Amino acid sequence: MLKYYKEFFSGYEFSSVLQTVTLIAMLTFFVVMFYSVFKKPKGFYKTLEESPLDFEVEESEKNTKQ
Repeated sequence: MLKYYKEFFSGYEFSSVLQTVTLIAMLTFFVVMFYSVFKKPKGFYKTLEESPLDFEVEESEKNTKQ
């Protein structure tokens, strides 16, 4: 399938430079994303994990008080 598009994507001037810059930008984005995810403390995700449950408890408490 890619053989049909190969000429279209590589037929312009400086195509290798643009493809290299795009690859470096994507790799940098994913490295920064993984770093930011692993840098957060474990408690941060624990509170996010339990937050929907806390909301359901608040709703049930609100319904019982009425």
